[in-house]
Amino acid sequence: QVQLVESGGGLVQAGDSLRLSCAASGHIFSSHAMGWFRQAPGKEREFVAAITWNGSTTYYADSVKGRFTISRDNAKNMMYLQMNSLKPEDTAIYYCAARVGIRTTPDYDYWGQGTQVTVSS
Repeated sequence: QVQLVESGGGLVQAGDSLRLSCAASGHIFSSHAMGWFRQAPGKEREFVAAITWNGSTTYYADSVKGRFTISRDNAKNMMYLQMNSLKPEDTAIYYCAARVGIRTTPDYDYWGQGTQVTVSS
């Protein structure tokens, strides 16, 4: 079993930065691709960023390119999302996800409980 726990969300102002963390359990963590998704009230869950199992390749939604950076540290079973130049439209619950084989759609096998990010203007 793989368990994921997000942390690092909070209330910030537009232009601020925030770093989200995802702690993963399981000895097979390093074999999984990881992704970040977000969902605002009344909206569909949308792709934010993803990273291959070894961190060699990353993908980003157009809306966050140049502002967000995804990374992982397999030795620590951790994944991160560094968010810079935050905008009000970034407000959402952010979810950490994992699967074998990277995807840029919300077709992942494991999900965390989510962490709230609120950006005020």
